[in-house]
Amino acid sequence: MLQAHRFYIKTAVDLRRHVLAGGGEMHSDCETVLLESGSQQIDIWGASWIGSSQEVFYESMVNLRPHQNCSMQILDPKVRERVQSIIHHLLGGI
Repeated sequence: MLQAHRFYIKTAVDLRRHVLAGGGEMHSDCETVLLESGSQQIDIWGASWIGSSQEVFYESMVNLRPHQNCSMQILDPKVRERVQSIIHHLLGGI
């Protein structure tokens, strides 16, 4: 997953299915993989993860949605917490 960006991984996380896709040039590449595997748009959120520090950054064009999230940043703290939890669970040991 680190091939596209050497020090961080762009991800798309499906909160309903508790899965993620990572490693694309853009978050939307990861989003496409999830959509093709049965995820629904409303459940997918974009974030980047730096393995060396275990930090999660919640900014992505994937997150910009009228009537749900009016920013590239994930605004809802509960959604941010769930995204972080899934990323740390699935990638935390990398």
